[in-house]
Amino acid sequence: MKARPVLRIFIKSLVGYLLFSVILGVIVVYFTLHPGRQRLAAEEIAKVPSWIQDDDAAIADVSIVAADGAVLKAWELSPEDFNGDMVLLLHGLRGNRSEMTDYADIFLAHGYGVLMPDARAHGESGGDLATYGLLERDDIHRWVQWLEDNRHPRCVYGLGESMGAAELLQSLATEPRFCAVAAESPFSTFREITYDRMGQPFHLGPWLGKSLLRPVVESAYAFTRVLYGLNMDRVSPEDAVAASTVPVLLIHGDNDTNIPIRHSRRIVARNPNVVLWVVPGTGHSNAIDTSGSELESRLIGWFGSHTQSTPAPAPRR
Repeated sequence: MKARPVLRIFIKSLVGYLLFSVILGVIVVYFTLHPGRQRLAAEEIAKVPSWIQDDDAAIADVSIVAADGAVLKAWELSPEDFNGDMVLLLHGLRGNRSEMTDYADIFLAHGYGVLMPDARAHGESGGDLATYGLLERDDIHRWVQWLEDNRHPRCVYGLGESMGAAELLQSLATEPRFCAVAAESPFSTFREITYDRMGQPFHLGPWLGKSLLRPVVESAYAFTRVLYGLNMDRVSPEDAVAASTVPVLLIHGDNDTNIPIRHSRRIVARNPNVVLWVVPGTGHSNAIDTSGSELESRLIGWFGSHTQSTPAPAPRR
């Protein structure tokens, strides 16, 4: 007789936990796809003329229309002594183009033209949802096409950090014309970083998301498909890099607790041609602060050693 009350308690607890998982999954979906828009602040815009003057460059506002009709906006920077090559700079989550100005300084000083877009649902760009590469990979392809149509560069290079790094790597599946790219602190797959996010509030590893909080993860993925038609299992930089011939330099701090270095190691494991620079004593997307001179040297050296795009592999029959 005592077994029945215990069974009822177990069933009620299980149902309660599953209900909690569903509710939390819905909340996670909303805040993941709507990360919050940080528009260009008035003080940031006010600094632009002096910043550009210091770099002996010119600036122009440019825009393109994405496949879904979203208007995407960017700054195009043109150095006085243009070397004929362009670099596409992609910012991180909840940021905007202004956070890439230090990187722009590096490339302008070496004669590269620079394109600094706001990602969709970020900054001044349109779009209601951040999809971490599902839509952004085509956005990046369109920016490269805009450069090819309007600037006719010798080479187009790409540099992204964090979210921008992951989106840049995913774009290699649809945009093989990059001569080379560099990505700092990318995640390997969206599912893998989701497991990390589940454990981080508790200072625990990805095992929590793979075990006790797995129902929350699966609920979030299911709701994303049902409510938005997005399959987040297709968000996979490691898959895109594995199938690409574009030269890739990964940059990752060994103290990165936001996106742990194992993500970059997973990407390298899928494509042995990828080069990984592990930055000692460095956290998330922080190489420019801890190793600025070496970062500049490695980036300019990496792009300078890849001066033509590699042909895309023939389609499988």
